[in-house]
Amino acid sequence: MTEQTHIPVLLSETLDLLNLEANKHVIDGTLGLGGHSLEILKKIGPKGKLMAFDQDERNLEEAKKRLKKYEKQVTFVHDNFEHLAEQAAKHSYEPNAILLDLGLSSPHIDDPERGFSFQKEGPLDMRFDKRQKLTAEMVVNSTSEKDLADIIFHYGDERKSRLIARVIVQARKKSRIQTTTQLAEVIGKALKGKSKIHPATQTFQALRIYVNRELEVLEKVLEQALKLLKKGGRLVVISYHSLEDRIVKNFFRDQTRNCICPKELPICQCNFQKKLYILTRKPIIPDGIEVSHNPRSRSAKLRAAERL
Repeated sequence: MTEQTHIPVLLSETLDLLNLEANKHVIDGTLGLGGHSLEILKKIGPKGKLMAFDQDERNLEEAKKRLKKYEKQVTFVHDNFEHLAEQAAKHSYEPNAILLDLGLSSPHIDDPERGFSFQKEGPLDMRFDKRQKLTAEMVVNSTSEKDLADIIFHYGDERKSRLIARVIVQARKKSRIQTTTQLAEVIGKALKGKSKIHPATQTFQALRIYVNRELEVLEKVLEQALKLLKKGGRLVVISYHSLEDRIVKNFFRDQTRNCICPKELPICQCNFQKKLYILTRKPIIPDGIEVSHNPRSRSAKLRAAERL
């Protein structure tokens, strides 16, 4: 693994919106290879503290090498960020800023053995955390046709989900679908015609999201992050597809209201008080220069808010 293989997305924008100063305490909920965390540590100085989460043991080990100079300042956590509050309490950690970069790290995409990409043959795995039992191969070969269609439709926004589910079920009756290229070939034969993206793209996205419970976990971590942040603290989230971005957008919006009562109630009865100030009225996206240097950043959307 080399430094050149990892390019943090929207780095300067992220650092600006985190509003970092010396001695601050920060949580990076998605450490990856440590690109954002490295720059955060430079900003918060030798007395600053960082808690960094990653589900992937290999990513964690690589990031530790990258951040070795700062290891006394970092609490590394091999866990899903859905346990953010639990781990923060365990380490008596009160953050001034929290970063969640929801994208795949380069090793996930580039290593065929992880099963995230259909560009090269590999096992249908797609787990971020190898300790987890459920794999994409199990979902593809064991889920009913109806449930499989629902997964592909809801998590992949794939309009031809029923057709795809049907051909997958037909194919697995002949032999178990075990590799990424097998699945991509089955879908490709069913969805013939010209398209800007590979016909299996949205199905692979759906399986990955389902296997790792990504949307459910995102909703949990946003609630926890809000409760953990000190007043004036910043929450920055970088998402990469519309389902994630919609959850973040709606959460930020809901936390800026002074009333969440049903519209039909003439008088407020909820006594809800807004907890966030939105710093990005529209999501920040990479400019053309960044996309040219890092094509994988092209779908990124950054939203940020401040704890009131």
